Amino acid sequence: MTFLPPPSETCEPCDPPGCVVLALPREIDFCNGTGLLPLIMTAVDQRSDGLRLVVVDLTATRFMDSQGVRLLDEVRRRLPGGARLRVVAAPGGVPSRVLELSGLRRDVPVHDSVKEALRS
Repeated sequence: MTFLPPPSETCEPCDPPGCVVLALPREIDFCNGTGLLPLIMTAVDQRSDGLRLVVVDLTATRFMDSQGVRLLDEVRRRLPGGARLRVVAAPGGVPSRVLELSGLRRDVPVHDSVKEALRS
């Protein structure tokens, strides 16, 4: 259950003011899905002053089941007012397909790269 980079570290210069970028592990499933939520929310809380955008990077994630969908939906609901969630997932990868099949992709924008997610 490792973030890439750890959520307590800023990712300079890719974390512009008001933004936090969090890379998630290679697998998100029943074994680690619930444990990731407090880690993500701790990182969000550390940047909550003026936070406007949270980017969750799934490009290194090779497996994700419904726990990943549940995790992203819960993060979206717990974000402070005015903050938005965006997801980065490789086109054609498992996370991208799971987000499409679950319908979460309608509520959370999914981008091909962190740079694109920060720019939009």
